[in-house]
Amino acid sequence: MTNPNPIHPNAGDAGSPATAPTPALSLQDVGYAYTKGGKRVLDHVSHDFLPGRVHAITGPSGAGKTTLLSLICGLAVPTTGRVLHNGADLAGNDRYAYRSRDIGVIFQSFNLLPGLTVEENIILSMDASGRRFDRPKQDIARDLLAQVHLPAEYADERILHLSGGEQQRVAIARALSYDPPIIVADEPTGNLDIATQDDIMAIFRSLAHEQSRCVIIVTHSPEVAAASDEVFELAPLRRRRV
Repeated sequence: MTNPNPIHPNAGDAGSPATAPTPALSLQDVGYAYTKGGKRVLDHVSHDFLPGRVHAITGPSGAGKTTLLSLICGLAVPTTGRVLHNGADLAGNDRYAYRSRDIGVIFQSFNLLPGLTVEENIILSMDASGRRFDRPKQDIARDLLAQVHLPAEYADERILHLSGGEQQRVAIARALSYDPPIIVADEPTGNLDIATQDDIMAIFRSLAHEQSRCVIIVTHSPEVAAASDEVFELAPLRRRRV
C-alpha cells in the first residue's frame, strides 16, 4: 500500500480558525496500474490540494510521482478511486478543456518552441486555451514577464538565446497565460543554481499566497520542500512475492 505522509512544515498557529477552503483538487482513494490487472503504481492515495498554498509532492524514484502528476493533469484517469476538481470527477468531465483552461503545467524540460520568440510562445498557449481576453495578448504577455522577473525586452528574444533559468521563467509565464487557478510544476528547480531556485520559489509562493492559486510542485529537492506550505510524501509500493 502506498503510504502518503502529509507533512506541514509551514502550518499556521494551532489556535487559528478551523475553517478551510474548498480543495481545488482532491484525490480520493486513488489507485493506478498501467495494464489491466497489472502491478499497481499507486494504491489508496487520498489527499486534498488547497488554493492559496504551495504543495510539494516528494518521494524516492519509483514512488509514483510521475504517475500521480499525470492523474492530476488529467492525462490519465485512475484505475480505482477518483480525482475531483472543484468537487467534480475529472474522469467524467472534458479533460481537454480542463488542461486548456483550469490547470497550467510547467514541464521539467520546459517544452518551449525554440524557433519562436518568448512572446510567441506565451501567446500560442493563450490561443490554444480558446479563452477570450479583454486586453491585447501582447500586453498580457509582457505583464506576465514582469511577474516572473524578466524585463519586457525579453518578449522578442528567441528561446534558443535564453539560459535555463530564463527558460524556466518563460515556462511559468506561459502556464499563467490563460489564468488557470491550478499550477503544476515538474522538478522546476532541478537544473538551477541556488539563487535562481530561491527566486523561482518566491514566484510560486506569490502565485499561491497573493493570487490564491493552488500550486503543486513535484520535487526531489529538500530546499523546495522546506519552502513549500505542505509536503505530501509518497512511499513506493512494496512488492509482494507470489
